[in-house]
Amino acid sequence: MANSKVGSSKLLWLLVVLVLLSSVAAGVAIYMVMNDDSAAADGGNLQAQQVERPAPIFLKIDPFTVNLADDRYGSRLLYTGLSLKVGDEETREILEEHMPQVRSRLLMLFSGKETQELTTPEGKQLLAEQVVATLSEPLTEPQPSLDIQDVLFTEFIVQ
Repeated sequence: MANSKVGSSKLLWLLVVLVLLSSVAAGVAIYMVMNDDSAAADGGNLQAQQVERPAPIFLKIDPFTVNLADDRYGSRLLYTGLSLKVGDEETREILEEHMPQVRSRLLMLFSGKETQELTTPEGKQLLAEQVVATLSEPLTEPQPSLDIQDVLFTEFIVQ
C-alpha cells in the first residue's frame, strides 16, 4: 500500500508540472500572437498612409482640326486632341471657364506650325512646352498663376 501512495504522489506532481508547463506555453503563444497583431496593425497603417495620395487632375480639351502652315507639299491638316494635367482645382476651373480663349490660343499656336516640326518626338515635346507657355499667359485680370504640369496628346494626326 505504501508503494501505491508514492506512485500516485509522483503522478500528481507530474500532472502539476505538465499543467504549469502547458500554461506557460499557452501564455507565451498568446503574447506572441498579440505582439504580431499590433506589429501588423502598425504595418497596415503604414501601408494605408503610403497608398493615400492625391488623385491627378486632368482637363480634357475636345479634339479639333487645324490647317498647318504651307510647306513644300502644299496644305496640310493637324487633327489633335489633348488633356492637360493640372496641379490644383483652381487651375482646372479657370481653364474651363475660359475654354473658348484656351481653344483659340491653341488653334493659333498649331496653325503656325509646319509638318516637319510636328512629326518627330522632339517636335511634339517642343509643342507641349509651347502649349504650357501659351496657356500660362493670363486669360483674365487679375488671375493667379496657373499650375499646368503636363500636356498629354490623346489624338495626333498630321495629314
